Amino acid sequence: MEVDEMETRMPELQESRKRVKTKKRTEPYEERDDDENMSDSPCGSVPSTTETPGKETQLEDGSDSLSVIKKAVVVLTRLPEYKISALRPPTPQQFYSEDDSVSSSDSDMQWEPEDDSSDSDFSLSHNKQKTAKHAKNDTTRNNNNNNNEPGPIIISSAFAHCSNETTKVRPNLPEEELKVDMMVLARKRSMRWQRGKIVDIVTREDGRLKYKVSFEEKGKSLVSGHHIAFDTTPKLEQLYVGARVVVRCQDNKFRFRPGVLSELPSRKNRLRFLVFLDDHTPVYVGLPLFHLVCRPQENVVDDIPDSPHKSFMMQYLKDWPYPHLTQYRVGQALNVELNGSQQRCEVQVVDCSIMQVIFLESQQKEWIHRGSMRLEHMARFLEMKAEERNGDSD
Repeated sequence: MEVDEMETRMPELQESRKRVKTKKRTEPYEERDDDENMSDSPCGSVPSTTETPGKETQLEDGSDSLSVIKKAVVVLTRLPEYKISALRPPTPQQFYSEDDSVSSSDSDMQWEPEDDSSDSDFSLSHNKQKTAKHAKNDTTRNNNNNNNEPGPIIISSAFAHCSNETTKVRPNLPEEELKVDMMVLARKRSMRWQRGKIVDIVTREDGRLKYKVSFEEKGKSLVSGHHIAFDTTPKLEQLYVGARVVVRCQDNKFRFRPGVLSELPSRKNRLRFLVFLDDHTPVYVGLPLFHLVCRPQENVVDDIPDSPHKSFMMQYLKDWPYPHLTQYRVGQALNVELNGSQQRCEVQVVDCSIMQVIFLESQQKEWIHRGSMRLEHMARFLEMKAEERNGDSD
C-alpha cells in the first residue's frame, strides 16, 4: 500500500516543482533590480554565506512538497570613514588656500609640530628640530610669564622649489645704458625718490660716474648710479630676491620709496611681489608699482641706512628661501616694538607673510612681517640663535 501511495504522489510532486520554476521565471524585474541596487550603496553589501532553507510543505491544492526554496539574505555593513574618503574622487585644492597640504612643494616646513597648528608642516632637518626645541622652551617660559597665553610657532617657510621663484642671484644680463634726457626716478632724500630727467653725466677723477637729475617738482641733484631707477616697468627675467627697487607711494603717485625685493610671485603669496622698504615696512605689490635701480651695489644692504632693519635684511637674504616666520591667528594678542618699547597688539589680518596689527593703547594699525625682529617672540628667537652660534664657535 505504501508503495502504491508513493507512486500516485510522484506526478503531483513533479507538477509542484514545475509550478515553482515557473513562478521564479515570472518574478517581477523590479524586485531583482532592488537587490542589485543595494549592492551599489555607499555601505558595502556582503552576501551571507549561510542560506536559510525554507521547506514548502503545503501547496495551493493542499498537497505536500519535498522541494527546498533557498532565500538570499543581504547584510549591510558600514565602511569606515577612511575607506569612504578613499573611494571619493579628489577635490581640487583652493588656489588661495592658506592651509597647504603636506605634499605641496611649497608648503611650510615646521620644526616643531603642534596639534593646534592650522598649517600642514613637516620637519626640515635634525639640526633645525633641535633649534625649534629650544625655541619652544623659550616660548613656554614666555607663556608662564603671560598668564599661560599660547605663543606662536616659529617655522622656516619654503615658498617654492622652482628656481624662477626662489632665485636670489642677479641675472647676467647686459646693463641698459643711461643717457642724457632720459627720464628716471632719482633719490632726493633717504626715503623719498622722485621722477626727473638726466641733464648731465659727470665723470669723477676716480672714474666713477655721477648723474645730474632735474626733478619734475623743482630742484636738481647729483647722484650715483645706485640712486637712480628706471622709469619703465621691469621685465620678469630681470627680477630676483635681493634686487634693489623703488615702490610707488599709495598716497602720492609722484613719490617713490626705496626697498629690497623679498619674494617673487608664487602660489604661496598669491602671485605677488613682496618688498621690504628701507623703514622695515613690508608691502605686497604688483609688477607695475615698482622699478629697478639702475646700478645697484654689489651688496644690496650697503645701500640701506644703518639700522636694525639692515641687520634683518642681511639675515633674511642669507636664510632665503627658508625665512623664519611666526604663526599667528586673527584675534591673537602679542607684543610688538614701537618707538623703542614693546607694546600690546592684536592681530587683525593675516596675509601670507605679513599681518596687520592694531596697538591696543593708541588704536594705531600697522602692517608687519611675520618674521620681523619687532615681534617679541621673534626677537627672543633670534637672540637664542645668536647665542647658539656663539656657543658652537667656542
